Amino acid sequence: MSFKSVIRSLLLPVVLCTAFHVNASAQNFAIKTNLLYDVTATLNLGAEVALAPKWTFDLSGNIHFWNAWGDKRLRHWLVQPEARYWFCERFNGHFLGFHALGGQYNFGNIRNNIDWFPWGYNAATKQFGAGSLVPMTDHRFQGWGVGAGVAYGYSFILGQHWNMELELGLGYIYTRFDVYQCKDCGKKISENNPYHYVGPTKAAINLVYEF
Repeated sequence: MSFKSVIRSLLLPVVLCTAFHVNASAQNFAIKTNLLYDVTATLNLGAEVALAPKWTFDLSGNIHFWNAWGDKRLRHWLVQPEARYWFCERFNGHFLGFHALGGQYNFGNIRNNIDWFPWGYNAATKQFGAGSLVPMTDHRFQGWGVGAGVAYGYSFILGQHWNMELELGLGYIYTRFDVYQCKDCGKKISENNPYHYVGPTKAAINLVYEF
């Protein structure tokens, strides 16, 4: 690689930031919807406000209070506040997010092969055998969780007021939950089970409107 090519590579991020400076810095507030939640019929809304040239504060929330996919129960609500640092200008390009989260859930009758499921049904129901998928398939889990994590994201400018935003975060969740015998019955077979989860804590494909 020639010396001129190296200089061009180093200057490219600066040129891009300068090109979008007027557009990005003029935006102070945004509202958004997460398309991943939208496809599961989960009500969700996010808002983001500028704090400094490279810092914003994002707050998102979602709620699902009806059964999903027929007789499967996937009820929950979740709130995630997040401080974001933008490498270029706010609302444009690469960013790091530092988020917290909290919510409640009520899941049941979900057949799956997911061994890392955040609410640790295998750890809490040893009477069914190590690695058994029976609890998630035939039982209901109800509880709460709190946590925090770090995320990386990128925002694409689509137009004067519209952006598309991609984000993925990893972190820690502490949760406690009760296990019920079936999806609709009230017979409790295990209660106040603690679980420590480390893994994905945020995933978003946001459609953003900026003011």
